[in-house]
Amino acid sequence: MDSVFHALADPSRRAILRLLSERERSIGELVPAFPISFVAVSNHMKVLEQAGLVIRRKQGRHQMCSLDKRGLDAAQDWLDAHERFWTERLDALDAVVAEMKADDTGS
Repeated sequence: MDSVFHALADPSRRAILRLLSERERSIGELVPAFPISFVAVSNHMKVLEQAGLVIRRKQGRHQMCSLDKRGLDAAQDWLDAHERFWTERLDALDAVVAEMKADDTGS
Protein backbone atom coordinates (compact mmCIF):
# COMPACT_ATOMS: atom_id res chain seq x y z
CA MET A 1 0.00 0.00 0.00
CA ASP A 2 2.87 2.40 0.75
CA SER A 3 4.11 2.25 -2.83
CA VAL A 4 0.61 2.94 -4.19
CA PHE A 5 0.08 6.03 -2.05
CA HIS A 6 3.65 7.20 -2.72
CA ALA A 7 2.97 6.92 -6.46
CA LEU A 8 -0.35 8.75 -6.14
CA ALA A 9 1.23 11.56 -4.13
CA ASP A 10 2.86 13.06 -7.22
CA PRO A 11 0.66 15.28 -9.43
CA SER A 12 2.47 14.23 -12.63
CA ARG A 13 1.85 10.56 -11.89
CA ARG A 14 -1.82 11.26 -11.16
CA ALA A 15 -2.05 13.07 -14.49
CA ILE A 16 -0.43 10.11 -16.24
CA LEU A 17 -3.02 7.80 -14.68
CA ARG A 18 -5.82 10.11 -15.87
CA LEU A 19 -4.49 9.90 -19.43
CA LEU A 20 -4.11 6.13 -19.23
CA SER A 21 -7.67 5.81 -17.93
CA GLU A 22 -8.80 6.96 -21.38
CA ARG A 23 -6.73 4.43 -23.36
CA GLU A 24 -3.40 2.66 -23.64
CA ARG A 25 -0.59 5.01 -24.69
CA SER A 26 3.10 4.84 -25.47
CA ILE A 27 5.51 6.83 -23.33
CA GLY A 28 6.18 8.96 -26.41
CA GLU A 29 2.48 9.84 -26.56
CA LEU A 30 2.51 10.88 -22.90
CA VAL A 31 5.57 13.15 -23.07
CA PRO A 32 3.94 16.13 -24.89
CA ALA A 33 1.34 16.41 -22.12
CA PHE A 34 4.04 17.34 -19.57
CA PRO A 35 6.73 20.01 -19.26
CA ILE A 36 9.30 17.30 -18.47
CA SER A 37 11.64 15.08 -20.47
CA PHE A 38 11.03 11.64 -21.94
CA VAL A 39 13.36 10.22 -19.27
CA ALA A 40 11.38 11.90 -16.49
CA VAL A 41 8.08 10.50 -17.81
CA SER A 42 9.72 7.08 -18.11
CA ASN A 43 10.89 7.33 -14.49
CA HIS A 44 7.36 8.22 -13.37
CA MET A 45 6.12 5.18 -15.29
CA LYS A 46 8.60 2.97 -13.41
CA VAL A 47 7.22 4.19 -10.09
CA LEU A 48 3.63 3.59 -11.25
CA GLU A 49 4.55 0.14 -12.54
CA GLN A 50 6.33 -0.85 -9.31
CA ALA A 51 3.25 0.29 -7.37
CA GLY A 52 1.07 -2.02 -9.47
CA LEU A 53 -0.87 0.85 -11.04
CA VAL A 54 0.42 0.51 -14.60
CA ILE A 55 1.28 -2.34 -16.94
CA ARG A 56 4.00 -1.72 -19.48
CA ARG A 57 4.58 -3.88 -22.57
CA LYS A 58 6.78 -3.66 -25.63
CA GLN A 59 5.20 -3.23 -29.02
CA GLY A 60 7.96 -3.00 -31.59
CA ARG A 61 10.14 -0.05 -30.59
CA HIS A 62 7.47 1.43 -28.33
CA GLN A 63 6.68 0.80 -24.70
CA MET A 64 2.91 0.73 -24.38
CA CYS A 65 1.41 1.60 -21.00
CA SER A 66 -2.04 0.86 -19.66
CA LEU A 67 -3.80 1.27 -16.36
CA ASP A 68 -3.72 -1.74 -14.02
CA LYS A 69 -7.05 -1.48 -12.25
CA ARG A 70 -6.02 -4.05 -9.62
CA GLY A 71 -3.65 -1.56 -7.96
CA LEU A 72 -6.35 1.09 -7.72
CA ASP A 73 -8.86 -1.49 -6.49
CA ALA A 74 -6.52 -2.47 -3.65
CA ALA A 75 -6.13 1.18 -2.64
CA GLN A 76 -9.91 1.69 -2.79
CA ASP A 77 -10.49 -1.38 -0.59
CA TRP A 78 -8.05 0.01 1.99
CA LEU A 79 -9.75 3.43 1.92
CA ASP A 80 -13.22 1.85 2.19
CA ALA A 81 -12.21 -0.13 5.27
CA HIS A 82 -10.87 2.99 6.97
CA GLU A 83 -13.91 5.01 5.97
CA ARG A 84 -16.19 2.44 7.65
CA PHE A 85 -13.99 2.47 10.77
CA TRP A 86 -14.06 6.27 11.11
CA THR A 87 -17.73 6.58 10.17
CA GLU A 88 -18.66 4.19 12.98
CA ARG A 89 -16.48 6.10 15.46
CA LEU A 90 -17.80 9.50 14.42
CA ASP A 91 -21.41 8.26 14.55
CA ALA A 92 -20.78 7.00 18.10
CA LEU A 93 -19.25 10.36 19.05
CA ASP A 94 -22.24 12.15 17.52
CA ALA A 95 -24.58 10.06 19.69
CA VAL A 96 -22.59 10.88 22.84
CA VAL A 97 -22.60 14.61 22.04
CA ALA A 98 -26.34 14.52 21.34
CA GLU A 99 -26.92 12.73 24.65
CA MET A 100 -24.79 15.28 26.52
CA LYS A 101 -26.75 18.14 24.94
CA ALA A 102 -30.03 16.49 25.89
CA ASP A 103 -28.82 16.11 29.49
CA ASP A 104 -27.80 19.79 29.59
CA THR A 105 -31.16 21.03 28.33
CA GLY A 106 -33.09 18.67 30.60
CA SER A 107 -31.46 19.98 33.78
